[in-house]
Amino acid sequence: MQRKTITTDELVFVAFNSRVFAVDRADGAIIWRWKSTVAGASGMPMLLPSDDRLIVSISGYTWALDLTDGRELWFQPFKGEGTGIPMLATARVSADAGPAGAAAAAAAAAAAAAAAGAMAASTAAAAASS
Repeated sequence: MQRKTITTDELVFVAFNSRVFAVDRADGAIIWRWKSTVAGASGMPMLLPSDDRLIVSISGYTWALDLTDGRELWFQPFKGEGTGIPMLATARVSADAGPAGAAAAAAAAAAAAAAAGAMAASTAAAAASS
């Protein structure tokens, strides 16, 4: 059975263990998968969908992936800048999103910041207890 054509609006992006998956929102089928090939890039990927690409950052190494097929568009290692928990943001809001889109983008950024803060606190607590 041939799979139907899917648009990027129908995708959900899942990330863990230095991997990213594009999943069909309707049935959970994996559409594409990507894995970091950089030895030092391990851990929880942070994701930022931005127009036709998905920005992925792991331990400070950053890639742009094509939303439709997961192909790498560019890679930025931030050589000499160190590594750590990444935070991604963009000021870019889709022209047709209007105020609701801007509010949704702000809410998503706040949720990502809270998650990063919780992760940092958890890491600090684990380090303090060892």
